[in-house]
Amino acid sequence: MSILVVGSVAYDSVETPFGKEERILGGSATYFSTSASFFSDVNLVAVVGEDFAQEHVDFLSSRAIDLRGLTRVPGETFHWKGRYGYDLNEAQTLETHLNVFESFRPQIPAEYTAADYLFLANIDPELQMEVLSQVSRPRVVACDTMNFWIASKPEALRKIIERVDIFIINEGEARQLSGEPNLVKAARRILDMGVKTLIIKRGEYGVLMFNGASVFAAPAYPLEEVFDPTGAGDTFAGGFMGYLANTGDVSEEGIRQAIIFGSVMASFNVEDFSLNRLKRLDYGEIEERVRYFKAMTHFQGLPAAGSPK
Repeated sequence: MSILVVGSVAYDSVETPFGKEERILGGSATYFSTSASFFSDVNLVAVVGEDFAQEHVDFLSSRAIDLRGLTRVPGETFHWKGRYGYDLNEAQTLETHLNVFESFRPQIPAEYTAADYLFLANIDPELQMEVLSQVSRPRVVACDTMNFWIASKPEALRKIIERVDIFIINEGEARQLSGEPNLVKAARRILDMGVKTLIIKRGEYGVLMFNGASVFAAPAYPLEEVFDPTGAGDTFAGGFMGYLANTGDVSEEGIRQAIIFGSVMASFNVEDFSLNRLKRLDYGEIEERVRYFKAMTHFQGLPAAGSPK
């Protein structure tokens, strides 16, 4: 089954304690699409400027990502510049140049409107709603957001939350949106807004999933080397949605399995700058890491306790 993703394709300039890179390939839709392409067909809708290098288009095409929705217009491509300290869970934004992304109004090609799975990447919630109005009846709609939209367009964001099946945000955003410091209480408040399944990304501490009836917790994959966490959340979402689309299983068990695959994809992404690690990745490595993840989290049932003394 196919996935439609609408978001940003961008240039990033990133500095971490382990290195510095200028104008490398980035953007929410880029990370998502690349990750999801290991599992499913992906249709991408985004905008780039005249400066966007052909080598990046060629790379996305090499992943069999359908680029009929990628529009090139006069101007420069969206460019984000940020820095990470040793706390890699928090990025410091140094510069944001929206450039052609500032006037982006997604137009969904007719061939994409019947997509089975839709991911609304981190863009203005009003634009997310415009996308929803252009698609037919996707089986699953998931979306992401950020602190800027939570603060500046809370009402528009709430309307989107009411319409989606799966809402994926990080723990700081969950606290900001709900007004609750406790994540369990925060999750309850967000579920009350109408979303069916809430996934809270916690960086090096893993992922929490809430659906009103149960809670699922997955740890982060233990890594010795983390070079660049940029795009890890979008890579997680891509692996998650790609696995759902591949299996067609949207039951709670299927969603739990998809969370593991998303976590595995994110663990590869942070091992190098930009999409460099995903470019070298093969599916055998994914399967091996999933098996390790299962072994890491598995334990036998506890024996019956003896009589108290």
